[in-house]
Amino acid sequence: MKKLGFIGGGNMAEAMIHGLLNRRLFKAADLIASDPEAARRRRLARTFKIETTGDNREVAAVSSAILIAVKPQSIDSVMDELRLAIEPTAANGARRRARTNSKLIISIAAGVTIARLEKGFGVGARVIRVMPNAPAMVGAGMAAMVRGHAATRVDESFAMRIFGAVGEAVALREEALLDTVTALSGSGPAYVYLFAKALAEAAEADGLPADLAFKMTLQTIRGAEESMRRLKLDLGELIRRVASPGGTTEAALRRFDAEHFSAIVAHAVRAAAERSRELGRGL
Repeated sequence: MKKLGFIGGGNMAEAMIHGLLNRRLFKAADLIASDPEAARRRRLARTFKIETTGDNREVAAVSSAILIAVKPQSIDSVMDELRLAIEPTAANGARRRARTNSKLIISIAAGVTIARLEKGFGVGARVIRVMPNAPAMVGAGMAAMVRGHAATRVDESFAMRIFGAVGEAVALREEALLDTVTALSGSGPAYVYLFAKALAEAAEADGLPADLAFKMTLQTIRGAEESMRRLKLDLGELIRRVASPGGTTEAALRRFDAEHFSAIVAHAVRAAAERSRELGRGL
């Protein structure tokens, strides 16, 4: 029996497999992954020496825990496939009706609610819904999770270990908060990339060579992140420490304020959160 099976072998699954093996939380023999693309299966098998298959049901049949890493539009067909494959079997070989609690199911399908997963997998399904983010692909991810009605604290601890292998993870008690998480850490890397792009382009427009502008932007963001992490000061205080009265930073901050920078960010985060809610409603 495999300890963990991946349904979908895309970038996020690959990042997690790498993290789990690199941290030595699992052995290659403990993992299996399915993907419809033969080239992707070959890549995973060659890179990580894990077992791969094109059959989702095979993964479900041989895995104690199943991590669903498919696009939201594929979730219904995947649930239909897996439901029969993971139903416990009675002693006489007959299927136990609507009981799928023999395996832990972890889903990272965006916008797919716990209620939808529990309905799709049947009564008693042990479900955990997780919202990871793209930096998991470089071992610096941020994931938040909520467990369903039948999932246990042991299940939650297992999921925390998995996502902790590719960054940091937190457990929430209210599923509704995952919409805000999606808008913050799920989409947040793109906001940072956007700001970095604008910063580097502004410096380039003012005469700095493009490669130097990018290098300095990257290190500036890295230094700011380290300062936030290590100094553990209020963000307002960190800003004040850089912005001397009458200085260059104060001039820039006044311009940001005049252009309603904070309001723009707030509106953007709310738009992302609302779109996450719409996806959860199937819109």
